[in-house]
Amino acid sequence: MITVQHRFLDHQINPKAETMIIGTFNPETADNDAEFFYGRTRNYLWRLLPTAFGKTDLKGASKQEKLDFIKQHKIDLTDLIEEIKVEEGQETNYYDGYIDNKVTRWKDIIALIDTLPNLKRVCFTRKTFSDIPNMKRQLLNIQKHCENKGIAFKALTTPARFYREDKQTEWTRFLLDGHR
Repeated sequence: MITVQHRFLDHQINPKAETMIIGTFNPETADNDAEFFYGRTRNYLWRLLPTAFGKTDLKGASKQEKLDFIKQHKIDLTDLIEEIKVEEGQETNYYDGYIDNKVTRWKDIIALIDTLPNLKRVCFTRKTFSDIPNMKRQLLNIQKHCENKGIAFKALTTPARFYREDKQTEWTRFLLDGHR
Protein backbone atom coordinates (compact mmCIF):
# COMPACT_ATOMS: atom_id res chain seq x y z
CA MET A 1 0.00 0.00 0.00
CA ILE A 2 1.11 3.54 -0.83
CA THR A 3 0.36 6.58 1.36
CA VAL A 4 -0.65 9.70 -0.55
CA GLN A 5 -0.92 13.00 1.25
CA HIS A 6 -2.92 16.06 0.30
CA ARG A 7 -0.96 18.38 -1.94
CA PHE A 8 -1.79 21.55 0.00
CA LEU A 9 -1.50 20.45 3.64
CA ASP A 10 0.48 23.61 4.38
CA HIS A 11 -2.29 25.97 3.20
CA GLN A 12 -3.18 28.38 6.01
CA ILE A 13 -6.86 29.33 6.23
CA ASN A 14 -7.62 33.05 6.40
CA PRO A 15 -9.10 33.67 9.87
CA LYS A 16 -11.33 36.38 8.34
CA ALA A 17 -12.93 33.98 5.83
CA GLU A 18 -16.67 34.39 5.35
CA THR A 19 -17.00 31.64 2.72
CA MET A 20 -15.43 28.18 2.95
CA ILE A 21 -15.32 25.93 -0.09
CA ILE A 22 -14.72 22.27 0.76
CA GLY A 23 -13.59 19.70 -1.78
CA THR A 24 -12.55 16.10 -1.37
CA PHE A 25 -8.85 15.48 -2.04
CA ASN A 26 -5.96 16.86 -4.10
CA PRO A 27 -3.19 14.25 -4.12
CA GLU A 28 0.51 14.97 -3.87
CA THR A 29 1.53 12.96 -6.92
CA ALA A 30 3.98 13.62 -9.74
CA ASP A 31 1.28 13.80 -12.41
CA ASN A 32 -0.87 16.30 -10.51
CA ASP A 33 -0.05 19.68 -12.06
CA ALA A 34 -2.39 21.72 -9.83
CA GLU A 35 -0.45 24.44 -8.06
CA PHE A 36 -3.47 25.31 -5.90
CA PHE A 37 -6.96 24.05 -5.08
CA TYR A 38 -9.13 23.41 -8.17
CA GLY A 39 -6.12 24.01 -10.38
CA ARG A 40 -6.46 21.04 -12.69
CA THR A 41 -7.03 22.03 -16.29
CA ARG A 42 -10.50 20.46 -16.44
CA ASN A 43 -11.93 22.42 -13.50
CA TYR A 44 -13.52 25.83 -13.95
CA LEU A 45 -13.90 27.06 -10.36
CA TRP A 46 -11.32 29.78 -11.05
CA ARG A 47 -13.60 31.14 -13.74
CA LEU A 48 -16.76 30.87 -11.60
CA LEU A 49 -15.44 32.66 -8.53
CA PRO A 50 -14.10 35.85 -10.15
CA THR A 51 -17.03 36.08 -12.56
CA ALA A 52 -19.43 36.08 -9.61
CA PHE A 53 -17.71 39.25 -8.37
CA GLY A 54 -17.42 40.87 -11.81
CA LYS A 55 -13.69 40.16 -11.95
CA THR A 56 -11.38 38.68 -14.59
CA ASP A 57 -11.25 34.91 -15.07
CA LEU A 58 -8.41 33.39 -13.01
CA LYS A 59 -8.30 30.00 -14.74
CA GLY A 60 -4.63 29.60 -15.56
CA ALA A 61 -3.62 32.49 -13.27
CA SER A 62 -0.76 32.17 -10.80
CA LYS A 63 -1.22 30.79 -7.33
CA GLN A 64 -0.48 34.24 -5.90
CA GLU A 65 -3.24 35.84 -7.99
CA LYS A 66 -5.68 33.23 -6.68
CA LEU A 67 -4.50 33.76 -3.10
CA ASP A 68 -4.94 37.53 -3.49
CA PHE A 69 -8.44 37.04 -4.88
CA ILE A 70 -9.65 34.75 -2.10
CA LYS A 71 -8.17 37.02 0.55
CA GLN A 72 -9.85 40.08 -0.96
CA HIS A 73 -13.22 38.31 -1.12
CA LYS A 74 -12.87 36.50 2.22
CA ILE A 75 -13.12 33.06 0.64
CA ASP A 76 -10.98 30.08 1.55
CA LEU A 77 -10.57 26.50 0.44
CA THR A 78 -9.97 23.18 2.10
CA ASP A 79 -10.61 19.50 1.50
CA LEU A 80 -12.17 16.71 3.56
CA ILE A 81 -9.22 14.36 3.23
CA GLU A 82 -5.61 14.85 4.34
CA GLU A 83 -4.26 11.38 3.55
CA ILE A 84 -5.19 8.14 1.83
CA LYS A 85 -3.58 4.71 1.53
CA VAL A 86 -4.02 3.01 -1.85
CA GLU A 87 -2.78 -0.01 -3.73
CA GLU A 88 0.45 0.47 -5.64
CA GLY A 89 -0.35 1.85 -9.09
CA GLN A 90 -3.51 3.61 -7.86
CA GLU A 91 -1.76 6.75 -6.59
CA THR A 92 -3.29 8.85 -9.36
CA ASN A 93 -6.83 7.49 -8.99
CA TYR A 94 -8.68 10.65 -7.89
CA TYR A 95 -12.15 9.17 -8.19
CA ASP A 96 -14.09 9.95 -5.00
CA GLY A 97 -15.88 6.60 -5.09
CA TYR A 98 -12.51 4.82 -5.04
CA ILE A 99 -10.77 6.91 -2.37
CA ASP A 100 -13.82 7.10 -0.06
CA ASN A 101 -12.77 3.95 1.82
CA LYS A 102 -9.01 4.61 1.49
CA VAL A 103 -8.90 7.56 3.88
CA THR A 104 -6.38 7.28 6.71
CA ARG A 105 -6.71 10.90 7.91
CA TRP A 106 -9.71 13.22 7.65
CA LYS A 107 -9.39 17.00 8.00
CA ASP A 108 -11.16 18.22 11.12
CA ILE A 109 -13.46 20.63 9.31
CA ILE A 110 -15.68 21.19 12.34
CA ALA A 111 -12.71 22.36 14.42
CA LEU A 112 -11.66 24.56 11.50
CA ILE A 113 -15.14 26.12 11.28
CA ASP A 114 -14.97 26.88 14.99
CA THR A 115 -11.84 29.00 14.41
CA LEU A 116 -13.60 31.22 11.85
CA PRO A 117 -15.84 33.72 13.68
CA ASN A 118 -16.90 35.52 10.46
CA LEU A 119 -17.90 32.39 8.53
CA LYS A 120 -21.30 32.85 6.85
CA ARG A 121 -21.45 30.10 4.24
CA VAL A 122 -19.90 26.70 3.56
CA CYS A 123 -20.03 24.90 0.27
CA PHE A 124 -19.13 21.33 -0.61
CA THR A 125 -18.17 20.93 -4.27
CA ARG A 126 -20.26 17.89 -5.05
CA LYS A 127 -24.03 17.27 -5.12
CA THR A 128 -24.34 13.49 -5.20
CA PHE A 129 -23.29 11.21 -2.35
CA SER A 130 -24.40 7.72 -3.41
CA ASP A 131 -20.89 6.33 -3.99
CA ILE A 132 -19.14 8.10 -1.09
CA PRO A 133 -20.72 6.89 2.18
CA ASN A 134 -17.74 7.84 4.37
CA MET A 135 -17.48 11.34 2.91
CA LYS A 136 -21.25 11.65 3.18
CA ARG A 137 -21.05 10.87 6.90
CA GLN A 138 -18.37 13.53 7.36
CA LEU A 139 -20.42 16.05 5.41
CA LEU A 140 -23.63 15.40 7.30
CA ASN A 141 -21.77 16.17 10.54
CA ILE A 142 -20.35 19.35 9.00
CA GLN A 143 -23.77 20.38 7.69
CA LYS A 144 -25.38 19.82 11.08
CA HIS A 145 -22.62 21.81 12.79
CA CYS A 146 -23.12 24.67 10.31
CA GLU A 147 -26.87 24.65 10.89
CA ASN A 148 -26.32 24.77 14.68
CA LYS A 149 -24.05 27.80 14.22
CA GLY A 150 -26.35 29.60 11.76
CA ILE A 151 -23.93 29.11 8.85
CA ALA A 152 -25.44 28.43 5.42
CA PHE A 153 -24.39 25.06 3.96
CA LYS A 154 -24.85 24.10 0.32
CA ALA A 155 -23.64 21.40 -2.04
CA LEU A 156 -22.61 22.87 -5.40
CA THR A 157 -20.60 21.23 -8.13
CA THR A 158 -17.81 22.90 -10.03
CA PRO A 159 -18.02 22.49 -13.77
CA ALA A 160 -15.49 20.05 -15.14
CA ARG A 161 -14.55 19.75 -18.80
CA PHE A 162 -16.34 23.00 -19.73
CA TYR A 163 -17.81 26.16 -18.24
CA ARG A 164 -21.60 26.33 -17.86
CA GLU A 165 -23.77 29.41 -17.38
CA ASP A 166 -26.22 27.59 -15.08
CA LYS A 167 -23.34 26.74 -12.74
CA GLN A 168 -22.22 30.36 -12.82
CA THR A 169 -25.70 31.52 -11.79
CA GLU A 170 -25.83 28.98 -8.97
CA TRP A 171 -22.39 29.93 -7.63
CA THR A 172 -23.01 33.67 -7.98
CA ARG A 173 -26.20 33.39 -5.93
CA PHE A 174 -24.40 31.38 -3.25
CA LEU A 175 -21.38 33.68 -3.05
CA LEU A 176 -23.23 36.97 -3.16
CA ASP A 177 -26.21 36.11 -1.00
CA GLY A 178 -26.51 39.04 1.34
CA HIS A 179 -23.85 41.09 -0.49
CA ARG A 180 -26.09 42.91 -2.96
